[in-house]
Amino acid sequence: MLKSMTGFGAGRARVGDEEVSVEVRSLNHKFCEVKARLPRDLSALEAGVVKQVKDRLARGSVEVQVKRQVVTASGTVPVVDVALAREYARAFRELASALGSPAEVSWTQVSTQPGVIRLEEKGMDVESASKAVLVALDQALGALEQMRQVEGESIRADLDARLKLIEGWSREVAALAPRAVEDYRQRLTERVAELARGVAVEPQRLAQEVAMFAERTDIAEEVTRLASHLEQFRALMASNEPAGRRMDFLVQEMHREVNTTGSKSQHAEISTRVVSMKAEVERIREQVQNVE
Repeated sequence: MLKSMTGFGAGRARVGDEEVSVEVRSLNHKFCEVKARLPRDLSALEAGVVKQVKDRLARGSVEVQVKRQVVTASGTVPVVDVALAREYARAFRELASALGSPAEVSWTQVSTQPGVIRLEEKGMDVESASKAVLVALDQALGALEQMRQVEGESIRADLDARLKLIEGWSREVAALAPRAVEDYRQRLTERVAELARGVAVEPQRLAQEVAMFAERTDIAEEVTRLASHLEQFRALMASNEPAGRRMDFLVQEMHREVNTTGSKSQHAEISTRVVSMKAEVERIREQVQNVE
């Protein structure tokens, strides 16, 4: 099953009071390159995150974004600034003394002053957050792989259609090859007769010239090798293993055989089909760049 190298996946997990979200994006790349962005308190997890991604993906430029979710009110704790409370109490006593009032200061008066009691987020529980990251990353990678598989199926269908076109034209080229030799024999005979102007021409010499032409333009090996490359390519398409790099190599070999066929052939109908095959091989090459 082919897989694309592009895709997106997201996951979210909560362990204890810690909740994190993970997003994974991947683009085309010759190898597997992973960049992980984590909160500072979780930076020690980077190596593990990279390994988990590489264990699941063979190729692609992968970006992993880990975020700690904003803690709700239930996840906050009251923090008392005792030093500030003492300063407020002292200020109240000074004010009472200056006004000649009783210097009694209650804790309720002090506690309601700005900054004395404030709500702050709880400190991160690194152990719980670390576990949540691994769970969320597993979810995100699963979603990413699913998207890559769906897109890979579209690529497979496109490649299959293009392979069929090349196979059809290759069969036509193989069938036209003998005709090309016969057409050359006929043209040569007519040309020699025109130039000889009634002078007898040795049939053996004519046959030798035709045989040399047939040898120079023989494309049987190229057609056979191209058929073998197409068969191997189909086998890779059906494989469950990452095949993009091997496909890329086979496309280069396909191009070489088609190009050589075009160079050898001097027949217009064969040349027309060679041009069409070259165009399809190039389109296959472009698609293969997207395959894992």
